[in-house]
Amino acid sequence: MKNNKNQLPKFLQNRYNFWKSTSYLQNKKNIKKLAKLGQKPQAMIISCCDSRVNVSSIFGAKEGDFFIHRNIANIIPPYGSTKTDHSTFAAIEYAINELKVPNFIVLGHTKCGGIKAGHSQHMKGQNKKYKFINSWLSNLRTAYKNIPKKLSIENQINFLEEENIRVSIYNLMQFPIVTKMVKNKKLSIFGLIYDISSGDIKSL
Repeated sequence: MKNNKNQLPKFLQNRYNFWKSTSYLQNKKNIKKLAKLGQKPQAMIISCCDSRVNVSSIFGAKEGDFFIHRNIANIIPPYGSTKTDHSTFAAIEYAINELKVPNFIVLGHTKCGGIKAGHSQHMKGQNKKYKFINSWLSNLRTAYKNIPKKLSIENQINFLEEENIRVSIYNLMQFPIVTKMVKNKKLSIFGLIYDISSGDIKSL
């Protein structure tokens, strides 16, 4: 790593140096090819920001395999919404229109803090400490309304973790280009939930 005045923490320097001397060398040919020819990922994955969800590790990915976008609670907002951050829309648009990924995965996970906060927000009201989080989690409104209220609070949150994935896929299908590609069998869409404790993945 090149030296500069603002040094990274030692643990990051060590991890980078280890990667550069091992994984990079092992995949150097492919990395240089990607740098020259560009990327052609086999899937786009929308996942949560949670540090316990390591998408590349879960699927044994190498450089160039996946186009990954992460946001709190792996949400795809309602199509065309003007009241939300557009980075997720932009990432989807690029993956579909430019990269023409053949597979799209919405990957949720258990024990999601974003889902738990979103459930609390819609049940009790917004947390006054947050501005942007409140705005983002408002995108869970439809999934929250679908929760069977006879469930315990814990089971409501578990239900919301999965329902959010289903609603996100519905929102994804509102993109005209996505609908067209699915209809022409050029795009497959998958909803998965990852159990962070057992490592199991459930297909919805």
